[in-house]
Amino acid sequence: MNNVNGVLVIDKPAGMTSHDCVARIRRLYGTKKVGHTGTLDPDVTGVLPICVGHATRLVEYLQELPKRYDVVMRLGSTTTTEDASGEVVEQGTVDVASITTERIQALLESFLGEMEQVPPMFSAVKVNGKRLYDLAREGTVIERQARKVTLYELTLHKISVDGDTVDVAFTCTCSKGTYMRTLCVDLGRALGYPAHMKLLRRIKSGPFLEQEAIPLQQIEEQAANGEDISRYLVSIPQAISFLPSFQVKPDRTKAVRNGLATALPGVTAEEGSLICLFAGEELLGIHRVCRGDKGLFAKPEKVFPAEV
Repeated sequence: MNNVNGVLVIDKPAGMTSHDCVARIRRLYGTKKVGHTGTLDPDVTGVLPICVGHATRLVEYLQELPKRYDVVMRLGSTTTTEDASGEVVEQGTVDVASITTERIQALLESFLGEMEQVPPMFSAVKVNGKRLYDLAREGTVIERQARKVTLYELTLHKISVDGDTVDVAFTCTCSKGTYMRTLCVDLGRALGYPAHMKLLRRIKSGPFLEQEAIPLQQIEEQAANGEDISRYLVSIPQAISFLPSFQVKPDRTKAVRNGLATALPGVTAEEGSLICLFAGEELLGIHRVCRGDKGLFAKPEKVFPAEV
């Protein structure tokens, strides 16, 4: 399959790592240039955008965008991994009558905004060159530095009671690097109970929605039947359509292709922001908006060949 470029939005199944998905896409599309835009744990399902070909140059921009999740928090127990895959390390009886809709909604509202979050030991964060989950499997627990994350939206969906166990289903829109497992533990602690994340599904990653995600098995089956699976790729211009664009004059197209800066007359973008430069419908590159003596100009970050 030649000249394959774009973003494949898959619906990741449970039981696979994000790296497993990338390996399968490499085989399906016959290219080594494949990369995902944000790790999902093996038990987590949902939207996983995978960049193919020249689109791998978009990874650093796409992975920085907010994510949205459907989450189920279980009150009554905590685990070694902060999710349902770990061993229970603490249990507590939940006063079911105290877990009201009003109380949970008030709690979720209090967590909105910027906050500090300590990454769980079972995570892919590197400390001194080693992944935390590798240290955790060795039985080592080390101090982790808190990181700033932002919760943009928390919406309660349902409270379910089963004996002494309470499940709280909610949706969270958050910044890159937010751990839903840790959020569940922190929410439970604020309620006065041990808690862990029971279920998690990513329903949006940057501009990509659950509705447009294709099950990986479906893509593999169609490829095995000889069908054209390149039609599932979102084009590079479409994948970055959330960025502002600027039309370059024909006499500046070659200069932009050669990596030269170009003026941005009439543009009111914020200095330091990103902008896409086009010649008609043809994407020339992703540029950084800079300010010079003569006003704003575009400094190239990624210049794309004509075939994208």
